[in-house]
Amino acid sequence: MIQMTGICKSFSGNQVLNEVSFELANGEIHALMGENGAGKSTLMKILSGIHHKDSGHISVDGQEQQFKSIRDSERCGIHVIHQELNILPDLSVAENLFLGKELTYGFGIMKRAEMRRQAHDLLCKLGLDIDPKTRAGDLSVGKQQLVEIAKAIASDAKYIVMDEPTAALTDREIQTLFETVRELKAKGISFVYISHRMEEIFAICDRITILRDGGYVGVRDIPTTSFDEIVAMMVGRELGERFPERAHHIGDIKLSVNNLSAPHVFENVSFDLRKGEVLVLAGLMGAGRTEVAQTLFGARKASSGSITIDGQAVKIHNPIQAMQHKIGFVTEDRKTEGLLLDFSIQDNIMLTNFDKTCRMGITQPASENQFVQKFIDQLAIRTPNAQLAVKSLSGGNQQKVVLAKWLGTEPDILILDEPTRGVDIGAKKEIYTIINQLAEAGVAILMISSELPEVIGMADRVLVMHEGRITGEVHKNNMTQENIMHYATGGDKYVLH
Repeated sequence: MIQMTGICKSFSGNQVLNEVSFELANGEIHALMGENGAGKSTLMKILSGIHHKDSGHISVDGQEQQFKSIRDSERCGIHVIHQELNILPDLSVAENLFLGKELTYGFGIMKRAEMRRQAHDLLCKLGLDIDPKTRAGDLSVGKQQLVEIAKAIASDAKYIVMDEPTAALTDREIQTLFETVRELKAKGISFVYISHRMEEIFAICDRITILRDGGYVGVRDIPTTSFDEIVAMMVGRELGERFPERAHHIGDIKLSVNNLSAPHVFENVSFDLRKGEVLVLAGLMGAGRTEVAQTLFGARKASSGSITIDGQAVKIHNPIQAMQHKIGFVTEDRKTEGLLLDFSIQDNIMLTNFDKTCRMGITQPASENQFVQKFIDQLAIRTPNAQLAVKSLSGGNQQKVVLAKWLGTEPDILILDEPTRGVDIGAKKEIYTIINQLAEAGVAILMISSELPEVIGMADRVLVMHEGRITGEVHKNNMTQENIMHYATGGDKYVLH
């Protein structure tokens, strides 16, 4: 058992944890939740020896511990699987499992056959169908995640911390992960499960601890709590309806896509998108949804098909042409595609908007400041000033900066690829409200989401893709998870009205 009591931690005079407590029982899957910036990551970094607590107590199996390094925590059987996996892609699965503890004959010569044999035995013991000779980088993200768990078990881990473990997994990979976690739990191994996906928390976890603003709020047993209670504890207020209502004023066709194809990615994709409509592209990972969006934005070349805007055929060969047609694109990965993390909030918002405040090619600082502040206020971006580096913001506020970058261009068509990924429940509600406001203003919105409750809660209409083709169209009055998953797994194409 792990017990953390009265944990305090400050950085440069800013207190990020104040008298926080956390308990992990043997053979338990314990969720740790809170809005971005609540202190979850800091608490786990203290448990893993990355950060040192200012005060408080940590005990493992009844023994007081002072973790000064990662190695100290690992000696106590604590292993952290970070959201950015620590797999070395050019090494084999077996070499990754034995990294840092290689079997050798001496003189640096490794016992590769023995390492592969032991790796095979371990993978079989965990029920994982993975060849230990496989190059780790050739595995899917889901199987890499399972290799990380195997690596922890190989290190005699008794307590495994998983940070957003399903963020990049398909539904099938999530189920495999859950099966593995449950089997290990039955053998007495404990898990700390950090996720913003409430459905997963209720499906896999036994208890949940909630943090808010660096403080301990409480712990609940999953079977006896509810979604609404957890949300209220996280945000300190009643959140109301999870998906805000939108006044429906869907207008004329804004965008028409006809038989659009890209080699080996998707083919014969056709649909209409209307003004004021939220049209969601749903499907399993790898279905081709993001690639369709990239093609519409000119970031990927189509091999055939046509695109029409306001009844006029258009050619979009690059993002500049897309922007000239008033298309905006909030990409799936904000950290590598949407933001310059070391740049300020102001610089990021202005990336697509310099023409709004320039005169004869010369920037106007006063106008630029006013332009940026308008979006900080409008989107409630929580920051002391616009000059703060965007990497210092929580995930939800980073996502709002990406939205501001594109809202400044005044788009008529806005593509949103996984707009709430890695965003806490409170910020999600704020982003949903922004999406609704844009739709009510007549913006045509094409949204991609892998979270079925979000799809159903936000969509006016859903197009479902499977292996590069649209396999189904689901309308509001027949929008269920079962119908969407039927098409996402290759069900026969027909329209549900």
